[in-house]
This record gives sequence, C-alpha cells and structure tokens, in this order.
Amino acid sequence: MMRQYELVERVQAYNPNVDEQLLNKAYVYAMQKHGSQKRASGDPYFNHPLEVAAILTELKLDDASIVVGLLHDTIEDTDATRAEIDHLFGAEIGAIVDGLTKIERLNLVSREEAQAENLRKLLLAISQDVRVLLVKLADRLHNMRTLQYMPPEKRTRIAQETMDIYAPLAGRMGMQDMRSELEDISFRILQPEHYQAIVTRLDEMQAAYSETIATISAELSDRLLAEGIHARVKARVKSPFSIFNKIERKSIALEQLSDIIGFRVIVGSIDECYHTLGVVHTKWKVVPGRFKDYISVPKHNDYQSIHTTIVGPGRQRAELQIRTEEMDRVAEFGIAAHALYKDGASADLSRIENESQAYGSLRSTIAHLTAGSSTEDFLEYTKLELFQDQVFCFTPRGRLIALPRGATPIDFAYALHTDIGDTTVGAKINGAILPLVTQLRSGDEVEIIRDQNHMPPMNWLGIAATGKARAAIRRAVRQAATQRAFSLGEHILNMMLEREGVMLDDTEAASLAEALGMANRRDLLIAVGEGKVGSEPLATELAAIKGLRKRRRKLDLPVADTADGWFALRSTDLFRFRVPGGQRSGPNAKAALAQLDFQMGVLVSNEGVVPGDRLVGILQPDKPLEIYPIHSDALINLHDSDVAWLDVRWNLAGREDRAYAVVVSMESVNKPGSLAQISAAIAACDANINNLVMRMISPDFHQMIFEIEVRDLAQLTDVLATLKRSPGLSAVQRAGIREASMISTLEWDGQVDKRFIDDER
Repeated sequence: MMRQYELVERVQAYNPNVDEQLLNKAYVYAMQKHGSQKRASGDPYFNHPLEVAAILTELKLDDASIVVGLLHDTIEDTDATRAEIDHLFGAEIGAIVDGLTKIERLNLVSREEAQAENLRKLLLAISQDVRVLLVKLADRLHNMRTLQYMPPEKRTRIAQETMDIYAPLAGRMGMQDMRSELEDISFRILQPEHYQAIVTRLDEMQAAYSETIATISAELSDRLLAEGIHARVKARVKSPFSIFNKIERKSIALEQLSDIIGFRVIVGSIDECYHTLGVVHTKWKVVPGRFKDYISVPKHNDYQSIHTTIVGPGRQRAELQIRTEEMDRVAEFGIAAHALYKDGASADLSRIENESQAYGSLRSTIAHLTAGSSTEDFLEYTKLELFQDQVFCFTPRGRLIALPRGATPIDFAYALHTDIGDTTVGAKINGAILPLVTQLRSGDEVEIIRDQNHMPPMNWLGIAATGKARAAIRRAVRQAATQRAFSLGEHILNMMLEREGVMLDDTEAASLAEALGMANRRDLLIAVGEGKVGSEPLATELAAIKGLRKRRRKLDLPVADTADGWFALRSTDLFRFRVPGGQRSGPNAKAALAQLDFQMGVLVSNEGVVPGDRLVGILQPDKPLEIYPIHSDALINLHDSDVAWLDVRWNLAGREDRAYAVVVSMESVNKPGSLAQISAAIAACDANINNLVMRMISPDFHQMIFEIEVRDLAQLTDVLATLKRSPGLSAVQRAGIREASMISTLEWDGQVDKRFIDDER
C-alpha cells in the first residue's frame, strides 16, 4: 500500500506547489472512513481509492482531483455525508464526490429504460465537470485490473459495460492508452480464445521482427539527425483488441495488417514534422493510400499526427506517426494533457472547452442527446453519436463536418441543419451525383441538392447513421402524418356540417372535442383522421350539440327482410343493403325509393373493389342501383346531388370464390434484389401479381405499383402488413385512382415494365 508521503511526492514531481495539508487530510479521512472494509480480493478497501489517486497522478492532475480520487467512495460506502465533505474539503470537491456517488449507483446493464435514464445522468454529470469523467475512468481502470477476483457472471457484465461505455468515453476524450487497456482487459474476459490467439501471434511476430524494429529505429534516428532533426523514435505494437477489431471490420488476416508494428517519431516543431515526412518518403518506398494528415485536420478528440506507411528492411511494412512533443502528450493523455487544472487553476469550463475540442464536442453532443430525446431512442442515439469512429467531410465552401463511420449524405445534410436534411433530394460527392445511400469517406466534398417541397420518407431511417438525423426524420414523418390526419379529419367534419347546413363556433367545437374525450378541436380532428374517433360517434355528438334530430323514414320495400335487419338483392346473392336513417329528402330521392324493386345491381368494379370493402349504393329514378366503394372519387361528385344513398354490404357467405384485382403501391430502396423481396412477400400471402409499374422518384428510391389478385379484404390486409414489415420498404398502401390508372394504361407482356415516369420533377 502506498504511504502518505509517497502520494505527496508523486504529486510534487509535477506540481511543486502541491497542497500537502489537503492531501494528508484526505488520506487520513478516507482511511478512517473505510476502516476495516475489505475488497473481493481480501485487500483493505482503502487500497482501491489509493490506487485510483495514483492513476490520477500519472495523468498529472490537480490537487482537487487527487483528493476526489481518495474520497470518491466515501459517501457511497461509508457513513460520510456530502455536508461533512463540503465542510472539511470545500464545496467544489464535495460536488465532484457527490456526482461520482450518483454514478456509482447506476446500473447500466439493467432493463433498457433504466439503463437509458442512468446513462443520461452520467453524461449530465460529466458535462458539468470533466473531472467527474477523469476520476471515474481511473476508478474503472483499477476495478478492471482487479476484476479476476469477481464472480464470473459479474466479471462478464462489468467487462461488457466497460467495452460499451467507458472505453469509448476514454477514446472520445483522446485518452488512447487508457482506452486500449480498458478494451484489452474487457476483450480478454469476453472473448478469451480470440484474445489468446492474437497475443500468441503477436509474441511470435515481435520475436521474428525484433531485429527489423531495431534497424528501422536506428536508421530513422541517424537519417533525421543527418538532416538536422533531433528526433525521438519509439516502437510500438498495436493492441490485441485493436487488431481484432480491424480484422473483423475489414475481413482480412492478421498478416495483412500494415500497422501492427508502428513507430512514433517525436520532433520539435510542426515544420520538422513535414520535413521528417519528406526525409522518410525519400528514404523508403511508401505504401499507396496509407497517408493521413491529422495535423491540418485534427481528429474530434484533439489527436494530431502525420501517418504514413513505408516498406522497410526485409520488406516489412511499418506505420510511422510523426508528431511534436505536445501532440504526443495529447495523444497519450487526451483531455488530461491540458493544463486547466494544473498550477492551482480552478475549474473553468469555458477555458477547457476552448482549449479542448474533444470536451467541447462532448458537451454539445450531451446537450443534444439529453434535450427531449425519448427514453426509447436515447441509448441508440448515444451509441451512434458518442461511440463511433469518425470520417471528416467538407462542404463546397470548406466547412469541416465530422460524422460517424458509415454516414451518408443524409447524415451530412442533417449535420448542417435540420431544414437542409428535411429538404434533401440528392447529393454531389466530389462533383458527381451519387445515391443518398453512398457511405462517405474522409476527405469527400459533399454538396446537398434540395427541394423545398420535399419531406423525408420513413425509409431514410434505414440509411441514416447518426442519432440526430434519425431523430429529425422520425419527427418529420410524425409531423407529416399528423398533418395528413388533421386535414382528413377537418374534411370529414366539414362534410357533416355542410350536409346538415349548420356551422360550428369555437365554443361548440371545444364542447364537441370534450364530449369525445379530446383536449381541443385540433386533437379531435387528428383523432378523426387517424380513425380513433369514428364518424358515427362524431355525428351523434354533433347532433346533440347542434340540437339536430335524425329523420328516419319507414319504407314499404318490396324485398326480402333478413333476421339482422339487412335486405338481400333478388338478382344476386353478392350484396345486401339497408336504408339508413339520414336519407335525402329531395323529390327525386323520394321517387327513387318509392319505386325501389332491386331487380338489378351494378357494381362499379374498375376501382379495385374487394369483398369486405365498405360499399355505398346510389339509386336514381328509372336507373339500376349503382354500387361504389366508399373510397370512390365518384362519390365526391354525388355528395350534393339529389340521389338516394343506401348502405350496401357484401354477402360474404354467398359470394363466389374468385380472385379480385386490386392495386397497391410502395416505395423501395434502389438496390439489387428489392423486386424479388417484394414478390416473395406477396407470394407468401398466397396472392398473385398481375402487373407492375416502377417509377423513379429519386436516384435512391423507386415507387412500385402492383396489380395483385386477392380473395377478399382480409387477404389484402395480410399482404399490406407483410410488405410493411419488409426491410427497405415504406409508404406501403392501397393505391389511389391515379396509380391504378397507370396500371390500366400500360400494356402487359408478362415481363416487368421498367418505365421510369418522373412526372413529379
């Protein structure tokens, strides 16, 4: 166990102005509070906070951070209180310890909703003071180093939590050494066989190439010294998890990796970095496509360096990382390398946010993630935004946009502005128009093509890679659906009001909404449009509010009455009908009903009617009964006409067992196999495809219009539900008259008709 004076000496080594009294008081206080507590290993519990403080001294943090390392478990595991710590050590230290206490109580692998809320608390605590994160990472690192003493199931849970949350956070803050150690320990526990195989192979390679490593190091130093560059050359081997991750991502063998053996060349200035690059490229052959300049374009975590890969002695590939001493310090310690908390400086978030792009970016991301995101989406968005490698792209004006690996132009557009993303219809990548599904690469110049009348389709969710884009797409789709429902509900209500010849003022509208369980008129109309409030309850409450009386007329109809109050047509068993109460009272309507004999019934069948659809019968004097589906556009023209309206239904028990043609439409991602996928889904429902038209609505999407044969509405509903569950499809619906007419006007020769009708541009 580290002694009290040893801890003080470790801090004095980098901070001569250390507050010895404060450190000594914290050391004694923590040791007394933890008393005889033991860890799972059997060691005194106080050894843990002492080791955490030691890790923080390696990061060269300020006195307050070291004190927090000693005290971080006191409120959690002892009888210490926040008030007591504030009194003894100050409110600043008390606030950080209290923040860490809340984090310690989080259960990040519980059910998803609890995990999301707990992670939200963690990120908010970090956004208030970065030292919360630094102490927490040191705490987690020591716990991982002693994880072998935990039960197997708990060991696996903690390792997975570390891999998912803490290692990526360390990487986001540029603390690569800590990230690598956390990942390697987790990797060894979660996948021991893979870990052992890679470690064994690495040992063999290091032994085989030890002479080559020494030769390259010596030649580099000598060559640069001859050019007047005093460089420090360090050889390093890639970590086991980093190797495994790259093998999995690129599907290659370990021997094919070109950066297993690397060299860090530390020079005095940025000018010497580029001078060194010229010397290296003159001396050795360069591997094409392996050059990256992170000095001119730093990574999101403040990392700066020049990367290049050469073919050295023995034809062994080696990656060189050329950087200055300051860049090397940031690469090793990340945000801890900044001098904010050193030399007695107090916490100043504005200073560190200006000094560290990584922390400023993290705080902005946390603000976005925690502002209004639903619990359901929070974890997904956090992992997408926070824990992915990034690519760097440019606008035509040179603005740099950082995006996660796998991002598309859709993500790029939403990163610029939500309105730009919503109105995106295409993109130019490096001057060429490419599909919106194209994955971006670092260095791409992206120009967004917009249309102010465009709204994002739901299938963009399968293309977007960022949480911000997905949230905006979902929001836009919800808003569009709500607006459509509102417009439909308003149309239905207006039709009822016009039919009765009345108007509805604001007070009556509020009463109508309240009677139907809605907060206001808008909510009522949306519910009507969505079908949550039926037209019959709406008409009933409207009649009650306006004092309307329903006029019913008993008719002596020369037809056969059935037990359920419906009548069957004498000429066919296909339909049944009844006369509803609200009939037209015009002379023609009365005359038509008076001569009703129902010897003939004509179904207007060219609009994709299937058994089970709701039907309306229109009767005029001296004309046969005309039967329309309720969705027919022809009924709009008949709405105010002097005709008799009859409620007609299918007689499903007596119908013929035959197929009925109906048209469905959908939007599909433009990719190989999409047509086969749709055909298989339709066939799985025992439906038959008669005809097909494809319309290109953008370079990435097609609208597909199918004429299919079904037995009845139940089978059609099954087809639509199956298509809606199919990946890559959206806007699946029964087609309207316009789409149906496209099918009927095209000649069918038994092959797919790939006419791209782009009439909406």
